[in-house]
Amino acid sequence: MAQLWQSPILEESFALIDREFGDHGFTPAEYAVVRRVIHSTADFEFKDLMRFSEGAIAAATHHLSQGGPIIVDVTMVRQGVVGMVERTFQNPLLTAVTMGEPPEEGRTRTETGLLRCLEEYPNALVVVGNAPTALMALCDRIASAQAHPALVIGAPVGFVAVEDSKQRLAQTSVPQIRVEGRKGGSPAAAAILNALLVLAWEQQP
Repeated sequence: MAQLWQSPILEESFALIDREFGDHGFTPAEYAVVRRVIHSTADFEFKDLMRFSEGAIAAATHHLSQGGPIIVDVTMVRQGVVGMVERTFQNPLLTAVTMGEPPEEGRTRTETGLLRCLEEYPNALVVVGNAPTALMALCDRIASAQAHPALVIGAPVGFVAVEDSKQRLAQTSVPQIRVEGRKGGSPAAAAILNALLVLAWEQQP
């Protein structure tokens, strides 16, 4: 097992979370993801909001360990994960919002950029931490069989279309990790991906 070095403060924080977390039904791998989200947000409500489809973590760790591409929706998510990507598998890392100029008529910049990224990498692992419009557009591509993401992390935050986009994702059959309700955001989305990268790295023989 290839252990990644983690700071003593992070380890101490994890120990504090372990003591407060209480009873749960997560698998050890799922718990590792939820714990990192709580560490990044200091919000134990995520314990009740995280959803994992069957086989989601296995699909994600396989994709990541094979160097598969990652698409993130916004720059804040990229900034939160690029260090861990570089320390582990150096996966290609695309940022939708930077690919969205000029935006297509009737679409946001992030939505446009995500669709352009999917044209190049329809099987990428996709992380949405901010833009529900991008998540809706992704679900449209999944429904029309134009995209087959290895995993979708659905964690947009806010009020407008956020819950609808997550419900739409839940109705698809793709491997997914969701944050239910209005909560989510770039720190939570980045934490989910970072946890998956650590799991993939430490599962290596």
